Amino acid sequence: QHILASDVAKKEIQAHRGASAVAPENTIAGFKAAADQGAEWVELDVALLGDGTAVVIHDVTVDRCSSSKGHLKHMTAADLSGIDAGSWFGEEFKGEKIPLLADVVPELGRLGLNINVEIKQHPHQTSLEQLTRTVHEHLQSRAAHTQVMISSFDPDALRAMHKLDANYDLAMLWSKLPEDWVDRLAAVPAQTIHLLYKSLSIGFLEEAASRGIKVRAWTCN
Repeated sequence: QHILASDVAKKEIQAHRGASAVAPENTIAGFKAAADQGAEWVELDVALLGDGTAVVIHDVTVDRCSSSKGHLKHMTAADLSGIDAGSWFGEEFKGEKIPLLADVVPELGRLGLNINVEIKQHPHQTSLEQLTRTVHEHLQSRAAHTQVMISSFDPDALRAMHKLDANYDLAMLWSKLPEDWVDRLAAVPAQTIHLLYKSLSIGFLEEAASRGIKVRAWTCN
């Protein structure tokens, strides 16, 4: 977590779900910790509750990262007040909440952090349009200095965000590089690949660089 060795590194390293090694992931506390460590970017995950509320969470349930249990599709924004999303990580984080995207976007602006929004298209979210439009609308409240990147394993989600704003910086997430990665990237269209670090190779990186494609590795602790 403390490898920000240069200005170049600081602009490329992203705190995964916030500074998730020292604070609960995808929480305001985690994002504040990232800012304290000198990060310029945070990656976060967005999904919808059953009532359409956009929340910052990775899983389709709250079981792993909170004191409660339950599937997102059965929850509303009002249910979040009774969920402790901090104690599972450490007692000093007791009372930390699963944050609304509506609250996170302006808070990151105050912290001076840029945002990589990973869009999670879970099965219970029946409308891709609702999901992407909700994310897009919340991003309109970002501070003028806040840079935004959209990433997803789902090319349809990236294409939908591109239609809403062609200026979004789009990153295609892959665990394994597909053989036709050039064509798939162009079809989004995206200029960035976020690839599992185990799938990196010198040959691929050289080809990506020759095509002007940026590559970031995940997740490097």
